[in-house]
Amino acid sequence: MMRSLFYILILLLMTLQTNLAQPDTPPIRLVIHGGAGSIERSKLTAEREQAYTQVLAQSLAAGYVILKAGGSSIDAVSAAIVVMEDSPLFNAGRGAVFTHAGRNELDASIMDGATRMAGAVAAITTIRNPIRAAHAVMTQSEHVMLIGQGAETFAAEQGLEIVDPSYFYTEFRWKQLQKAIAEERVLLDHDVDFGIPQPGKDEKRGTVGAVALDRYGNLAAGTSTGGLTNKRFGRVGDSPIIGAGTYADNRSVAVSATGTGEMFIRTAAAFSTAAQVHLLRTPIAEAADNALREIAAIGGDGGLIVLNAEGHYSMRFNTRGMFRGTIGNDGIAWIGIYSGNEMPVTNSPVAITP
Repeated sequence: MMRSLFYILILLLMTLQTNLAQPDTPPIRLVIHGGAGSIERSKLTAEREQAYTQVLAQSLAAGYVILKAGGSSIDAVSAAIVVMEDSPLFNAGRGAVFTHAGRNELDASIMDGATRMAGAVAAITTIRNPIRAAHAVMTQSEHVMLIGQGAETFAAEQGLEIVDPSYFYTEFRWKQLQKAIAEERVLLDHDVDFGIPQPGKDEKRGTVGAVALDRYGNLAAGTSTGGLTNKRFGRVGDSPIIGAGTYADNRSVAVSATGTGEMFIRTAAAFSTAAQVHLLRTPIAEAADNALREIAAIGGDGGLIVLNAEGHYSMRFNTRGMFRGTIGNDGIAWIGIYSGNEMPVTNSPVAITP
């Protein structure tokens, strides 16, 4: 009898030890993009590639620390995008392109998959981090989108950082505008840089976005952009439009898009991807590819990052490359740039410690 109790006790201790060693940890996941376009390895110097990789890694680290600590997917998305907005490498925030009038007009949106609440700003010129303004619209107002001066006044009232428009000036972007004007063309977010004498002239410098899953099973998505070089007449693309450039729904997926904005609007690309998963049970990669085929059919291209509530993700694009990366429970960040497989790794995995 005593021996039986002894073995039962040993079994219980072994079971407890196993459970402690292998906890049932809910999945967390962050996926980001920095734009899709004509990105060729031969056109991107090693130094330039390293610069992009470093910012992408910093973006992943910023969101991961929040998710690992039990923070929300919304906060992780915002933190990841802020890092890319603060870098001049991407067409968002500090690196925004110029309009025909020589202004930087920025757009952003964010969406909570648990509540389907959303916020967006468009055509703003003085808010340092548009994604934070979009988040404030979602949480501190009764509206979904605010534009122009109204959005800037609201952001100031919420205590967000307001900067002089000169903050967004970069010499490269200014030269890019002059070249586009000389060519009498609008430079799309994913176009080549028209021979401007800068490193990596064919590289993409684009719209940024993030999707995240927190340990509570909630999804979120966000997108931020400076739009098109040489754009006119108050043009707004897909990035601040819920259902076109951004969408999140816990019942299906979170989506952030980059590419030819008008075509993403006309096909409701982000919502279309989510609807396929929700209503038709389409696998996420297939749903993204279907959306991109619809975009291609009307003359557009670009990419999508997609994430579901189980932590499964996909990064799909129909261009030569897309700046992208992801990180999950193990804290290992994977970063890709060029076309090829679903996740070509251009550098060794980056270990990120919170």
